[in-house]
Amino acid sequence: MKTLIVYYSLEGNTEFAAKQIAEMTGADLLRLEPVKAYPTGKVGKFIWGGKSAVMSETPELQSYAFDSAAYDRIVFGFPVWASTIAPPLRTFIHSHDLSGKKIAAFACQTANGADKAFGKLRSELGIEALEAELVLLDPKTKPDAGNDRKIRDFCEKLQ
Repeated sequence: MKTLIVYYSLEGNTEFAAKQIAEMTGADLLRLEPVKAYPTGKVGKFIWGGKSAVMSETPELQSYAFDSAAYDRIVFGFPVWASTIAPPLRTFIHSHDLSGKKIAAFACQTANGADKAFGKLRSELGIEALEAELVLLDPKTKPDAGNDRKIRDFCEKLQ
């Protein structure tokens, strides 16, 4: 089964996890980048990123290559913003027919909201369940053996 990890990462936590998961599973990686980058400053990221997430925006993305027929499984990775998925994922989902694909997801958060974000992801995809779910607490900026174990367990579910 061929797997693609589609992810967006603002501060590197999601990218850190995506690369670990890809290494353990042999999955390909697709990093989504909006044409207009979100600010990384404390105030700007919360105001602009939070508004974009709450308003269910679909930002224009930089060009990327994606052949849906080449993959059986898509793993989405995202930071949790206002208890929902990061808007670049919404753009990707609305741009591609993913019906018939196995779908899993992982979320990186500082506080909470991942469970609600997974629900919103399922709603965006029009599915009832994800094959596997993983919640990590800032795996790059706050290294923790618990996160490493969770990543290994998530990867085992995908095998």
